[in-house]
Amino acid sequence: MNEVSADARPRVGKGFRLQWEPAQDAHVLLYPEGMVKLNRTAAAILSRCDGRRTVVEIVSDLETTYGATGLEKDVVDFMATALSRNWLEIGG
Repeated sequence: MNEVSADARPRVGKGFRLQWEPAQDAHVLLYPEGMVKLNRTAAAILSRCDGRRTVVEIVSDLETTYGATGLEKDVVDFMATALSRNWLEIGG
């Protein structure tokens, strides 16, 4: 599994597009071979992965938005999985 550092700047991977799909009533990741239907948590994380914000900033924004604390491990674990599936890549 890929390591995700706190100062990494993840972005949606090349060849993928994140968008709301009314027919699915969900956010999806589109790619040439198909589509991945995302749950709300995955969509909330991926929508913040713009290549500009660091992982720390993304976690902070999620915690503020949802009035939660201690989300870092879950967010980083999801990002590591998304990186392994090429849904995310780390910006420079």
